[in-house]
Amino acid sequence: MPSTTFRAPARRLAASAAATALAVAPALLATAGTAHATGGHGGRSSAVVLRTGLNVSLLNKTVNVPLTATLNEVQAPASAEKTALTVKLDGVDRGRPFSVLRADVATAKATVDDHKAEGYSNLAHAKVHIPGLPLLSLIEVGQVTSKAVCETGKRPVAESNVLGGVTVLGKKVTLSAGGTTEVKVPGVGEVRLDLSKTHTTSRTAAASALELKVSVNPLKLNVAEVEGTVTLAGATCETPKAAPAQKPPAKPADDVKPQGGAAEPIAKPAAKADLAETGGNSMTPYIAGGAIVLLVAGGGAVAVARRGRS
Repeated sequence: MPSTTFRAPARRLAASAAATALAVAPALLATAGTAHATGGHGGRSSAVVLRTGLNVSLLNKTVNVPLTATLNEVQAPASAEKTALTVKLDGVDRGRPFSVLRADVATAKATVDDHKAEGYSNLAHAKVHIPGLPLLSLIEVGQVTSKAVCETGKRPVAESNVLGGVTVLGKKVTLSAGGTTEVKVPGVGEVRLDLSKTHTTSRTAAASALELKVSVNPLKLNVAEVEGTVTLAGATCETPKAAPAQKPPAKPADDVKPQGGAAEPIAKPAAKADLAETGGNSMTPYIAGGAIVLLVAGGGAVAVARRGRS
């Protein structure tokens, strides 16, 4: 009796657990296919209209003032676009506000998505000034642009263009592609210009329309020396990493059925396997048939014996 009492609930529990597993299994298989991590794209881009790294020394050499400024510097994915037209510094020109750049158009844009990173800058009708030369521009440009494009699966591209005229320290200059142009003005100083500098690797690109190395020493002014670099229209990018190939979602087995359904064999055994794993073989049907015949015969014998006793 005790065995009968506990066995029936155990059988019902086992049956219930099996049915639940059959019902839940397809749902688990379906969700397992969507659990792949996609990760971030990892691409970057940047753009800047103007960047200066100059050092201003007074005549008596006792005071050095760094002239570090940027205009419309953006980075993606954190930033998008800026279009300011001027940049000013305080306290550089004998304590007065000083305008480094003025332009009609000054745009910097940086974008990134899962497949492409792009930086772009554009500067038009611009004048750059440095302390000590209030009436003379360091450089005047008609238009300069730079673009850096990094696209997944493609070679990064960097390009820059200088359109229109260029004037340096009051002199109109003709820039040489891929080389350095030197401009010297007696009593003022000299400027070296590099035109359209670009650089690419397998995953990055960088471009700048103009890079100036400045060494200016105006005579009889409150500024003795201005030295450093000026960059106009710069752009960079880094290619987003390719997303890992995702495996297709696991397909629920067609042979698994919810409660009440009989599960069909997942795969038919090979013709010569003879059901080795289950202990069955090709003689199993005959043995089973013989057992049934013996069972029926035994039952008949028992019935005849009982009637004989009665």
